[in-house]
Amino acid sequence: MGGMPLNDMPWWRWRSNVRSALHMLSDPVFQRDVWLAGVEGYGDVTDAVYRLVEDTWLDNWSAEKYVGTIFRDSQEAALVDTAVLRVLRIMHQVGPDAQVSAYLANQGWPEAVRAARDAHVRMSMADGEDPDAPPRTLEVLAIMTRSA
Repeated sequence: MGGMPLNDMPWWRWRSNVRSALHMLSDPVFQRDVWLAGVEGYGDVTDAVYRLVEDTWLDNWSAEKYVGTIFRDSQEAALVDTAVLRVLRIMHQVGPDAQVSAYLANQGWPEAVRAARDAHVRMSMADGEDPDAPPRTLEVLAIMTRSA
């Protein structure tokens, strides 16, 4: 798991959920090979968006509000805000229950993927983890967030 402890931030469980979502949203190969292929254990785009905003309410206010609790600094928060806005714009266009293919076919999707990638890389590196490692299953995420 790298050099930095996963739980060094006060709200590290929320950070873990945001990172998991950004990781999946930032990886086009994962999206093709897992989401489009219907592989079990990772949820879908809607699940990832829900993890991104469910506890944090990042769909209602800026990640800057969580600097020092979920996010390490203002730059990390700004990257997350950009990713959230781009992904939510597409979700509102295609609908939350749309097929994965509708998200991936949206003209704004590549821009959303890039924004998610920028945020994911920044957060992964700050946590001492490899941003290019494959996304973890939701089961592994649940195990990680249960342990301290």
